[in-house]
Amino acid sequence: QVQLVESGGGLVQAGGSLRLSCAASGRTFSTYAMGWFRQAPGKEREFVAAISWSGGSTSYAESVKGRFGISRDNAKNTVYLQMNSLKPEDTAVYWCAAGRYLATLVDEYDYWGQGTQVTVSS
Repeated sequence: QVQLVESGGGLVQAGGSLRLSCAASGRTFSTYAMGWFRQAPGKEREFVAAISWSGGSTSYAESVKGRFGISRDNAKNTVYLQMNSLKPEDTAVYWCAAGRYLATLVDEYDYWGQGTQVTVSS
Protein backbone atom coordinates (compact mmCIF):
# COMPACT_ATOMS: atom_id res chain seq x y z
CA GLN A 1 0.00 0.00 0.00
CA VAL A 2 1.29 3.44 -0.92
CA GLN A 3 -0.27 6.72 0.15
CA LEU A 4 0.54 9.82 -1.86
CA VAL A 5 0.22 13.48 -0.94
CA GLU A 6 0.82 16.24 -3.47
CA SER A 7 1.84 19.78 -2.65
CA GLY A 8 3.19 22.87 -4.37
CA GLY A 9 0.24 23.87 -6.49
CA GLY A 10 -0.98 27.43 -6.68
CA LEU A 11 -1.55 30.46 -8.85
CA VAL A 12 1.23 31.66 -11.13
CA GLN A 13 1.48 34.03 -14.07
CA ALA A 14 2.15 32.75 -17.55
CA GLY A 15 5.86 32.20 -18.05
CA GLY A 16 6.39 31.43 -14.40
CA SER A 17 7.45 28.27 -12.64
CA LEU A 18 6.14 25.92 -9.99
CA ARG A 19 7.50 22.75 -8.45
CA LEU A 20 5.06 20.08 -7.40
CA SER A 21 6.04 17.52 -4.82
CA CYS A 22 4.50 14.15 -4.08
CA ALA A 23 5.38 12.56 -0.77
CA ALA A 24 4.80 8.84 -0.44
CA SER A 25 4.35 6.71 2.63
CA GLY A 26 5.51 3.14 2.85
CA ARG A 27 8.82 1.38 2.51
CA THR A 28 8.19 0.21 -1.05
CA PHE A 29 8.22 3.63 -2.74
CA SER A 30 11.51 2.93 -4.48
CA THR A 31 10.00 -0.10 -6.22
CA TYR A 32 7.28 1.92 -7.96
CA ALA A 33 7.31 3.91 -11.14
CA MET A 34 5.74 7.31 -10.59
CA GLY A 35 3.63 9.43 -12.86
CA TRP A 36 2.05 12.84 -12.99
CA PHE A 37 -1.34 13.38 -14.60
CA ARG A 38 -3.61 16.39 -14.93
CA GLN A 39 -7.21 17.20 -15.65
CA ALA A 40 -8.54 20.52 -16.85
CA PRO A 41 -12.22 21.45 -16.50
CA GLY A 42 -14.31 19.65 -19.08
CA LYS A 43 -11.44 17.46 -20.21
CA GLU A 44 -10.27 13.94 -19.48
CA ARG A 45 -7.37 13.18 -17.19
CA GLU A 46 -4.18 13.16 -19.23
CA PHE A 47 -0.64 11.96 -18.85
CA VAL A 48 2.03 14.57 -18.09
CA ALA A 49 5.23 12.77 -17.12
CA ALA A 50 6.53 9.56 -15.61
CA ILE A 51 9.73 8.22 -14.12
CA SER A 52 10.97 4.69 -13.53
CA TRP A 53 11.63 3.29 -10.07
CA SER A 54 15.33 4.04 -10.37
CA GLY A 55 14.94 7.42 -11.99
CA GLY A 56 16.88 6.20 -14.99
CA SER A 57 14.02 6.50 -17.45
CA THR A 58 11.52 9.27 -17.97
CA SER A 59 8.66 9.99 -20.33
CA TYR A 60 6.83 13.21 -21.12
CA ALA A 61 3.72 14.30 -22.94
CA GLU A 62 4.54 16.24 -26.07
CA SER A 63 2.74 19.28 -24.69
CA VAL A 64 5.21 19.62 -21.79
CA LYS A 65 8.49 18.42 -23.29
CA GLY A 66 11.25 20.92 -22.77
CA ARG A 67 9.26 22.79 -20.12
CA PHE A 68 8.59 20.21 -17.37
CA GLY A 69 11.01 17.94 -15.58
CA ILE A 70 10.23 14.92 -13.43
CA SER A 71 12.64 13.64 -10.80
CA ARG A 72 12.58 11.53 -7.66
CA ASP A 73 14.47 11.15 -4.42
CA ASN A 74 13.98 7.63 -3.14
CA ALA A 75 15.71 8.46 0.13
CA LYS A 76 12.98 11.03 0.79
CA ASN A 77 10.13 9.01 -0.74
CA THR A 78 9.33 11.97 -2.93
CA VAL A 79 8.77 12.64 -6.61
CA TYR A 80 8.88 16.11 -8.11
CA LEU A 81 7.50 17.87 -11.14
CA GLN A 82 9.36 21.04 -12.04
CA MET A 83 7.17 23.14 -14.30
CA ASN A 84 8.73 26.03 -16.20
CA SER A 85 7.44 28.41 -18.85
CA LEU A 86 3.92 27.76 -17.68
CA LYS A 87 1.03 28.51 -20.00
CA PRO A 88 -2.66 29.15 -19.26
CA GLU A 89 -3.42 25.79 -20.89
CA ASP A 90 -1.41 24.09 -18.13
CA THR A 91 -4.16 25.05 -15.70
CA ALA A 92 -5.52 21.83 -14.20
CA VAL A 93 -5.66 19.63 -11.16
CA TYR A 94 -2.43 17.65 -11.02
CA TRP A 95 -2.16 14.17 -9.51
CA CYS A 96 0.78 11.94 -8.80
CA ALA A 97 0.38 8.21 -9.12
CA ALA A 98 2.35 5.05 -8.38
CA GLY A 99 2.46 1.99 -10.58
CA ARG A 100 4.48 -1.12 -11.27
CA TYR A 101 5.83 0.12 -14.58
CA LEU A 102 6.62 3.41 -16.27
CA ALA A 103 3.44 4.00 -18.24
CA THR A 104 1.35 6.74 -19.79
CA LEU A 105 -2.13 5.34 -19.22
CA VAL A 106 -4.27 6.15 -16.21
CA ASP A 107 -5.26 2.50 -15.78
CA GLU A 108 -1.62 1.42 -15.39
CA TYR A 109 -1.31 3.16 -12.04
CA ASP A 110 -2.46 1.63 -8.77
CA TYR A 111 -2.25 4.45 -6.25
CA TRP A 112 -3.22 8.09 -6.54
CA GLY A 113 -2.87 11.23 -4.49
CA GLN A 114 -5.65 13.69 -3.81
CA GLY A 115 -4.55 16.22 -6.42
CA THR A 116 -3.31 19.79 -6.29
CA GLN A 117 -4.64 22.73 -8.28
CA VAL A 118 -2.36 24.63 -10.63
CA THR A 119 -3.72 27.84 -12.12
CA VAL A 120 -1.78 29.82 -14.71
CA SER A 121 -3.06 33.32 -15.39
CA SER A 122 -2.49 35.07 -18.69
